[in-house]
Amino acid sequence: MTRIEELEKLISKYQKSYYDGEGEISDAEFDKLWDELKSLDPNNPILHKVGADSGNFAKVQHVMPMGSQEKAANPEEFLAWANKHQYDQYLVEYKLDGASLELQYENGYLVRAVTRGDGSIGDDITANARKMGGVNAAIYKDGQLVPFTGGVRGEVIMTHQVHKDYFSDKANCRNAANGLMKRKDGQGSEFLKLITYDALSTDGKSYFTNEEEKIRWLMDCGFNVVKLVICKSPDRVIAYRAKVMEERKNIEYDIDGLVIKERKINLEDARRARPDHQIAFKFSLEEAVSTLRQVEWSINGGTYTPVAIFDEVELNGTRVQRASLANPDKMRQLGVRIGSHVVVVKRGEIIPKIESVVEEKDIVTSEIPFPCVCEVCGTKLIDEGSRLYCPNKECSKRVLHQLLKFQDVVDIRDLGTTLITDLFKDGRLKSISDIYSLSQEDLVPYFLNEESMEAEKKSLGAQKVYNSIQSHRNMKLATFVAGFDIEGIAESSAEKLVNAGFNTLEKLLAASEEQIAQVSGFAEIMAHAVVEGLAENAEEMKSLITSGTIILEAEGQGSLSGKSFCFTGELHSMKRADAEALVKKNGGSIKSSVTKDLSYLVTNDTTSGSSKNVKAAKFNIPIIDENAFLELVK
Repeated sequence: MTRIEELEKLISKYQKSYYDGEGEISDAEFDKLWDELKSLDPNNPILHKVGADSGNFAKVQHVMPMGSQEKAANPEEFLAWANKHQYDQYLVEYKLDGASLELQYENGYLVRAVTRGDGSIGDDITANARKMGGVNAAIYKDGQLVPFTGGVRGEVIMTHQVHKDYFSDKANCRNAANGLMKRKDGQGSEFLKLITYDALSTDGKSYFTNEEEKIRWLMDCGFNVVKLVICKSPDRVIAYRAKVMEERKNIEYDIDGLVIKERKINLEDARRARPDHQIAFKFSLEEAVSTLRQVEWSINGGTYTPVAIFDEVELNGTRVQRASLANPDKMRQLGVRIGSHVVVVKRGEIIPKIESVVEEKDIVTSEIPFPCVCEVCGTKLIDEGSRLYCPNKECSKRVLHQLLKFQDVVDIRDLGTTLITDLFKDGRLKSISDIYSLSQEDLVPYFLNEESMEAEKKSLGAQKVYNSIQSHRNMKLATFVAGFDIEGIAESSAEKLVNAGFNTLEKLLAASEEQIAQVSGFAEIMAHAVVEGLAENAEEMKSLITSGTIILEAEGQGSLSGKSFCFTGELHSMKRADAEALVKKNGGSIKSSVTKDLSYLVTNDTTSGSSKNVKAAKFNIPIIDENAFLELVK
């Protein structure tokens, strides 16, 4: 079964359980499945079909269609929609997390109450609806009967307090409400409440001229109405969403997003199965609002990175209270302060990040203190905006970090972190060059005690480490450069530079910031850091090469020369890291994602509907399994 087929089955199952009043998962969890299917197969019929009610009630035609709304899962998706729908004003309503219901009136009197059903026909639950709060048996305004004929649409909800007091055995308020409203005996409907947001007259009379007036008319007629605000720009909508995300814990009922629409009433759009002129701007399991309490500065080599500490929140099933703030410029751009209410996101990233600050008045905040000097060597830190760092190349923190980075990149596995750290503390390792000057005798004390050495015992451990170092003197230019722990140069980015024509050490060292910035993936700021870092390490780099300590392998050699690979899923005969190393050894390169210039996607599930498989197929990139990959290496 492909992933698309699996998603179709799951969505159909959960739709049925929802419409039967037995919802098994939350709205947010359902939306994740829905969004995944949409990304894999945007035209899948399931995405354009509304579920159906059970067969327990008589079926009734709706007055107004109850189609599905277009959804935006995050600010980026909302802005993409807003760019196509530019309004002077955006009407923003709470998106109620309940069960849809249409009240049908004739000459002002309630005659039917109909569930959503399949979007055009639903269940007649009039008897149950008459017991609910907010369901008016007749429409009165200013003490006079309103002879309205048409439909009033709303959402049946259960308040948190009712759920807590009477239905705590149910998973959530929505599931409890959906189950009660469809009971044949009608028991429990009195615990429910209807909140309205739409109306359509079929008698030819005009009761309102725009969406704002519609809500006011419903309120004047005695209906409970959804909260409405008006925003003058998409950015204000995003800011309001962040504010509501924080406030919703204090709302008496559940909401799972906002509905954004234009001011004018668009009947033609409303008749569509999926209206285009309005959108549901959803809240997400991957977003939360919290209060920033402090900022810690994480030291990675010589770079100081701000880390936000905030009140614990749940993101995508995990509890978090730390998030990256990236760099000083990002902090200034956000306008974040101690005490700020911030939007924390985790969308595929391993580490959460602060996305924005909730604009609020009357909250006490304070400036975030910045470190001024290196806590290790006391050197004044340099704030370049894109990074805050210690400029002292001899700083012990920087030196040790570089040694560890070189060992990791070059993959001298037997020379581990502990041994490098001990050699550094003892003053035996002060530079990368010192690694290659180590003798077996230098290493013996780290494996044998004094008594063993007096007995002239040999150390197999020392010999193993020494041999491992000696076997790692030949390497590719990209590996060599990446090992020097230069800001902005990982091995993959070093390969980009090599592939762009900087394929010798001399060319790299002579490159200007302007030339580096023209390479894909290197903007102006990164180019500056790269050129600066290369210059700082140039002397030792050239010394290692000219002395013959390191021998650079010729570029573009091997059976995989000029080819790029992306691995996904589980491999059977080797670890992914070993497969990637095999590619590099044979002159190929590794990509972490599927791009147009990728040569091969390697997976043992070549027929799956995964996002990488779908994307590779779209770009006509060969999708091969492990065996086919190994054949290429031969």
